[in-house]
Formats: sequence, structure tokens, C-alpha cells
Amino acid sequence: MIRVAVIGAGHWGPNLIRNFHSGGGASVVAQVVDASAARLEQLAPRYPGVRFGSDVGAALADRAVDAVVIATPTATHFSICKQALEAGKHVLVEKPITTAAAEAAALGALAAKQGRVLMCGHVFLFNPAVRKVKQLIDQGELGRVHYLSMARTNLGPIRGDVNAGWDLASHDISIADHWLGAGATAVSAVGGVYVNPGVHDVVFATLRYPNGVLVNLHSSWLNPRKARDITVVGARRMLTFDDLDLLEPIRVYDKGVKDDAGVVDTFAGFRSSVREGDITIPRVAMGEPLKAECDHFLDCIATGKAPLTGAAMAGSVVRTLEAMTKSLAQGGAEVPT
Repeated sequence: MIRVAVIGAGHWGPNLIRNFHSGGGASVVAQVVDASAARLEQLAPRYPGVRFGSDVGAALADRAVDAVVIATPTATHFSICKQALEAGKHVLVEKPITTAAAEAAALGALAAKQGRVLMCGHVFLFNPAVRKVKQLIDQGELGRVHYLSMARTNLGPIRGDVNAGWDLASHDISIADHWLGAGATAVSAVGGVYVNPGVHDVVFATLRYPNGVLVNLHSSWLNPRKARDITVVGARRMLTFDDLDLLEPIRVYDKGVKDDAGVVDTFAGFRSSVREGDITIPRVAMGEPLKAECDHFLDCIATGKAPLTGAAMAGSVVRTLEAMTKSLAQGGAEVPT
């Protein structure tokens, strides 16, 4: 049995505690650490036998703890991860892994030196629908991918430690990297600051990927409608993914422009150049992405295999976010990653 310490019991921490404490016998939560006594008092009755406290150092020094799960503010990730790895612990840290790509690389090197698993919680890569889209792309069902359009909006929660790009776009960047099998090569971004000084509440970004693929992102926590929409346009077929549709999240459209369309300069020519086919709804297996992520972390510890969302993958996301931040500061100028 793998004994786990969870550091951070705020917004996302309780979900991690629940999953690792009920890990089917593979794991148990030994300790929970948080700076808020009120949070600890609220959680303690649910988990008898678990030690609750505020001392991170004591949890990391505990030889009975095999792995550490970190769900603290992003700015603290590097320091706590480094301490945990140096203490010989396996580490699962929430996204983004750090605030700098160089720090992510340093943590990856340290994990390799220590022989420990370092994994980042890019939970959407464990979403069954995201995995299904990856399968369709890899099998060539869409043909060559032209571009992706991704919208992630809602009214709140509004954060003060990172902007909407670091909070929301990090999900979509990880998905795009996973689907396309590469990281972005350049970023241009503009945004708006409306609630907290210096913190962008909305970000519009365009990412360039290898082979001429474009990815457009709309990330906002200041929007009247919750949206989790992605469109993938390929040379053969197109696809939409609505993460809020729990029953039928994916639709594949057998439509596009005919190969022999030539120059289209009239409406009639346009109508004859467009290929309209069936819309299919692939079956997607049900499952909780966070449980799959936690199980994957435990499996990597048990078997020694490399995690899907390791330091290199997580560092690629941070490089893109760093370029996005620079572009925002430069009024939308394109910045290489």
C-alpha cells in the first residue's frame, strides 16, 4: 500500500484526498497539510485515522510517507516539489507544474536522479472523450489537422495569483499538445484586465504548432456562459467536443471542401464545392478523469513506467504560458516558445 500525504486542502485538494483515500486498497492518505485550521477542522471528521496539520516539513520528513500530492498555489509548486523529491518522495503536483519552464526542467532532472515519479495533474488528458479524440486523430480519421479552436469560459472562480491564461488555457494547451504530439512553437496573445489590477480576466491567444497547425484559445472567467468547447478541423473530416455534454460529447462531421473544387468565386460554385456527409457520434466510455489520473500515478510508482503527464510534457505547457505572458505584455506580438 502506498501511503500518501496531501499538501493543500483548498478548492481542489479535497477531491485528491477522496480519490487517494479510496484508492481500491492501493493507497491511503496518511497526512493532510494545510495552512487553514478551519479547512482541516472541516475535513478531519470525514477521515478518521488521517493526521491533519500545518507543517509541510514534518510531512516531507515522515519516512512512512511514500508519495506527496501537492495542491497549493502555483507559485509554491517548485519549492515544495523540490523538497519532496529531495526527501525521496514520489510527487504528483497540480497544474501548472511551476511558474517557469526552467524550474520544470530542473525538477525533471532531480526526479530522474532520485529515481522517483514526478507527475503533473493535467487531468483533462485522462478524460475518456479527450482520449477518444486522440485516437481518432492518430488513426487519421480527420486527415491532416488544419486548426483547433478552443473556448473555456465561465463567470468565476476569479483568481488573484495567476491570470485566466495560466488558470484556464493551461488545460487547453495540454490537450492541444497531446492531440498534436508536439508543443507550440510561437504564441501571440491579447487580453483584458477588469477585476484585479494586473491580472488578465480574459485572454485570446493564437498558438503555432509544427506542420502549419494553428490553435486559437479563448479563456475567460468573466463570461455569462460556461463553455468547454473545442473544434478540430481536418482535411478529411471535422470534429466538435463539448465537455459539458456528458452523454454525447463528440461529434464527427464528414464534411469539407472537395479536392477538385478549384477556384470558388460564386455562391453556386461554393455550394458545389462543399462536401456534406454524415454526422457520427462516437461512443465514449464513462469514467472520472481525476480517478484515472490518481490511479495512473499509483501505477507509475508501482511499475516504474514514465507518467503520461511527466515533467517534459508539463514543462512544454509552461513554456507556452511563458510566451503567452510575454506576448500579453507586448500588446500581442508573436513570441517564440
